[in-house]
Amino acid sequence: MVLKRYILKEHIAPFFLSLFVVTFVLMIDKMIDFMNTIITKRLDFGTVMQVFGLSLPYMLALSVPMAVLVATILAFGRMAVDREIAAMKASGINIYSLIGPLLGVALLLTGLMTYFNHVTLPETNHKLKNLTLKIAYYKPMTIIKAGEFTNIADYTIYVQKNLETELLGIVIYDRKETRFPRTIYAKSGQIKQWDNGNSLQVTLHNGEMHERDEQNAGQYQVRAFKDFTLYIRNLGNQMDFAETDYRSDREMTYAEIQAAIKDKQREIAQKTALVEQYNRRLNILKLNSSSLNNQMETRRLNAMLKMEQDRLAELHNDLDSIKVEYHKKFALAFAIIIFVLIGIPLGLMTRSSGIGAAFSVSSLIFLVYYIALTGGEQMADRGYISPFLSMWFSNIIFLILAIGLIIASIYERKLIDLHALVWKIEHKRKKNTPLPDEVLH
Repeated sequence: MVLKRYILKEHIAPFFLSLFVVTFVLMIDKMIDFMNTIITKRLDFGTVMQVFGLSLPYMLALSVPMAVLVATILAFGRMAVDREIAAMKASGINIYSLIGPLLGVALLLTGLMTYFNHVTLPETNHKLKNLTLKIAYYKPMTIIKAGEFTNIADYTIYVQKNLETELLGIVIYDRKETRFPRTIYAKSGQIKQWDNGNSLQVTLHNGEMHERDEQNAGQYQVRAFKDFTLYIRNLGNQMDFAETDYRSDREMTYAEIQAAIKDKQREIAQKTALVEQYNRRLNILKLNSSSLNNQMETRRLNAMLKMEQDRLAELHNDLDSIKVEYHKKFALAFAIIIFVLIGIPLGLMTRSSGIGAAFSVSSLIFLVYYIALTGGEQMADRGYISPFLSMWFSNIIFLILAIGLIIASIYERKLIDLHALVWKIEHKRKKNTPLPDEVLH
């Protein structure tokens, strides 16, 4: 029992050190990506801290499993280098008989991360999205992309060029007050924040306003202007956390994902029944398609059938995306146990107590794991493989790899003897010199 507690204790410091380093690296990467926004929008320190604070849970979802892998490799590698593992084996103790408490803690951490991924993470992702959208309206000229349609409230804006200080070739569709969109053309203009960020002031120069009379659709008016000011009001962009109702799959909690899956499945069943009904009616009409009425009805049913089939395909894609996110949150949490099982034999076989070597090996493994996870997610979203297999395939493969490494370590096979490799590099001039005992054992 003393040895079991000792092995568990050896993981504590490396785990927290690894967690700090990995999270810090992810934070630096986020800072680099966000730096341009901070500069162009001139965000205050409090807003920047909110962005990074809300980004932290997403980083922890990735850094915790990797920190576990680093800590396991580092702990067992140090014990192997210091010959503690050899002493245990000499005493007739199987190292794998002592990892029960370690696996117990890994299982507990897996449960905590499962809850974290399904409850805490979606809420922070939702708040981060809302905050990011509000930040987008800081220095609003930056959100208008040349050659693209940008939707802001009830307006759609298109520009040919964005010179940052001036917009050129502007087209605005105003859908606010009439069922016929008002179209505004202008050669140039600017957009400024107004009303403490709650509204946008759009100043247009040298343009035309095209409107159709709502009461009399046959009347069409064109008015030219030299200068025209348009206000897009009530954007709700004060820097608070007023939340929108819509949530993407990454912003859904466990209960919300379950409800969304049931809703999609129910709608798919309804659409499938409707498609079958249309097909039956079309088959009946084929038996007597000579009459004009039957031909018109056939065309109508074909159009309706195509519309329902398109909607059915869209529903299947949406359902797959939701299921992918559902399984992904479980798979990432379960990876903690997988990485413990991989880290033990890797630590014993690499025989390195250096944190740099542990990070290098761990980074390579986690990179392969994450690429496989991301690739599986994209394949599932396109309908090539099932959502379950796409997210759990990496865990299955790495579990098989872990079992193979454990068997190899039991037979005392070395994957990479970093201790010996470093000695050979330092003594490369002495090519034929045998390795000393302190390096070999």
